[in-house]
Amino acid sequence: MVELLIASTIGTFLVLVAVGALRAISTSARMVDQNIESAAEVRFASSLIVRDLTNLYRDQNFKNMKLLGTVEESSQGTTSFLTFYTIARTKARSDQPEGDVYEVEYYLAKDEERSLLLRRLWPYPDPNDEAEPSGVLTAIAEDIDIFQVRYFDGTEWSNEWPEEMQTLPQLVEVTIVGRQVGRAAPPIEPIMVNLVRSVGDMAIALESTGQQ
Repeated sequence: MVELLIASTIGTFLVLVAVGALRAISTSARMVDQNIESAAEVRFASSLIVRDLTNLYRDQNFKNMKLLGTVEESSQGTTSFLTFYTIARTKARSDQPEGDVYEVEYYLAKDEERSLLLRRLWPYPDPNDEAEPSGVLTAIAEDIDIFQVRYFDGTEWSNEWPEEMQTLPQLVEVTIVGRQVGRAAPPIEPIMVNLVRSVGDMAIALESTGQQ
């Protein structure tokens, strides 16, 4: 009886250890999968923003162009809004006639449970239109903690780029940070896009900062 009792106790202990190990492995695997998915979404969002900024619509008259950077404070923290005209080959609405110049806007929407990085695409941009912004709104990444945009004018960095600037920044820096899962380091994707493409652009940028 004593031997059976000891064997039973050891068997129960081994089963408990095995179950605990399986749970730990399952939890770790789930956390790894979540981190991989989060990192993939951060990379996708970053590549989309880079593509849109690289295809920034340009015109000799800056009034026909647009690049606007604002910051808003809320109960959920500070978030950046990046709005500009871009040349896109993918239509916002597949069943509607559209041109190739779009207004695109990126911003982070948060509540107590979720945070979504949103992309708004509007196929009929009009610099003289003062109506409320509209367009096709798409969530391009979930569980994003930080979406920050900064602008370099040739001298210093700023968190905003108002309409009064009437020129393009030399550099646009975008930082996207995903939500941390467990004790893993959060996925971070910093990107920087150079908007000065020609001697003419450089002259305009230098003139705007008083360096010419």
